[in-house]
Amino acid sequence: MALDKITGGTETPGIPPSLFDMPPGMAIRYDQPDAALSDYVTGYHLYAARGPAAAGLENWFLPGTANVRVTLDAGPIAVSIGRFRSDPLPQASLFGPTSHAIHTVTNGGVMIGFGISALGWSRFFDGGADRYADRIVPLDAAARPGFAERLVAVLSAVRDESGVKPALDRFLLAELGPKVADEDQIRSIARMVTDDLPNAVSETAAAWGMSPERLRRLCKRHFGFVPKTLLIRARFLRSLVPLIESKGELDYSRIDPGYVSASHFLRDAHAVLGTTPRRFLHAQTEFLVASLRARAAVLGSATQALHRL
Repeated sequence: MALDKITGGTETPGIPPSLFDMPPGMAIRYDQPDAALSDYVTGYHLYAARGPAAAGLENWFLPGTANVRVTLDAGPIAVSIGRFRSDPLPQASLFGPTSHAIHTVTNGGVMIGFGISALGWSRFFDGGADRYADRIVPLDAAARPGFAERLVAVLSAVRDESGVKPALDRFLLAELGPKVADEDQIRSIARMVTDDLPNAVSETAAAWGMSPERLRRLCKRHFGFVPKTLLIRARFLRSLVPLIESKGELDYSRIDPGYVSASHFLRDAHAVLGTTPRRFLHAQTEFLVASLRARAAVLGSATQALHRL
């Protein structure tokens, strides 16, 4: 795949090309997975950068579900998640579920990835997601034997960006593991997290006749975090994304009604972003802003953490 031929976009019909506009030398791409994968894979993404502006390029991304990512013809990449740092990033890596913003320093090349929902975790990975929370590991250290090598081979053989989606569809359909016994409960928990209704935790546990401890274990194994952390992340992102998209003065009247005050929201901002929303929005967020716009158009939600099954 020739880097200078990548222009960005999507295979999804009806999406205006202008939604993928980026500065010269940079490109983003989002695609929907095959319908049979839609509950397990939250979407495909491709980022590309070349030329002088690509050297030492910094960007921030929002926390979300687990992701598998492969780099092609890329310079060194350093990634920080809270206090964790991966430098250099492996060519094929697993980004575990995250509760902190992600900072990257890249030096050109292509990164292709796909998000893994909690249901997807149960079908592609055998260990608990909490083992990789807020961490990055080489993909072959976490995936089933040969998964990483086969994925790199498949993506290395793709000739142009329009071939990424069909290649990933074929690969992931072939790699999809069997349904787990907890799948219905995982679906219910996923709805609880995205909807964040009053008493959602206790009502979800009661609906399945499970103890709070059982619910906690299910969340850690498949989502990576305990219910409280998942709900805080979702509530915060529902508030932050509109502030990012507003492109103007921060209007805290738009934050989620689950917040009792702006100071309550700002405490979560420090926990998730490590800074205030205002300072975060003045940081390097070019790829982030473009990604929110493009992902919402193609996949229905601006962030993976708020993706609905």
